[in-house]
Amino acid sequence: MAAQTGSQAVERASALLGLIVESGAPRTFSSLVDELGLAKSTTSRLLQALERSRLVYRDRTGAFRPGALFSLHAARPSALHDLSELARPTMEHLSELSRETVNLAVPRGGQLVSIDQVDSRYLVGATNWVGVDVPAHCTASGKVLYASGALPRPTGPLERRTAHSPVDRAQLEHALVEVRRRGWAASLDELEIGLTAVAAPVRTVDGSVVAAVSVSGPTSRINDYGITRLGDVLVAELRGLSALLGHQPGRKEGFA
Repeated sequence: MAAQTGSQAVERASALLGLIVESGAPRTFSSLVDELGLAKSTTSRLLQALERSRLVYRDRTGAFRPGALFSLHAARPSALHDLSELARPTMEHLSELSRETVNLAVPRGGQLVSIDQVDSRYLVGATNWVGVDVPAHCTASGKVLYASGALPRPTGPLERRTAHSPVDRAQLEHALVEVRRRGWAASLDELEIGLTAVAAPVRTVDGSVVAAVSVSGPTSRINDYGITRLGDVLVAELRGLSALLGHQPGRKEGFA
């Protein structure tokens, strides 16, 4: 009986924590009581235990927010590894669908950094982009992060990698407007001639974009697959990955 009681307490505390973390906004005590249907005394005891463990905290208004342990974990280098592990099945599925190279990129220090890759099923066009320094404005992932505000706009002259690189700021801004409208970005021969990529965002619980996943390959093969079709596939698949990070479907699906 004691074991069952302990298990029940853990399940209830987990449910409370899930509501607070996944809400994307501070939660009042009364809203938590109403949603879970627990007694006020039980809810109060569980919240006090979660506070002592630094899993939740009360702000100045008395509402509950995710605690310091979540921020500490997110700030550690291992958090990127955790993101890669979480994204890996989705990336592998995208690679199976497209047969092309799939990359996971994040903003770091004002730069675009590729942190994981699933290689193309083809020999032609298979390049390892992990850790390679590339100008973000010439990439599909970079445009996703620019459009969402996750990556600050570049300062100074924009590097021209090919004749198709968006080196004019008005041209870049127009491209970002299109990204926000469609929900995905494309880069056609902008980084390298013959290389095309399509990318879409990965969102966390509050709707903010924390990463981008891209599919890239020779322009001829990507065109054969269909750029718009690939963009729609990416958006659909990454909704599932975003859900694992706490983002709820229908909340902030577009860009800010």
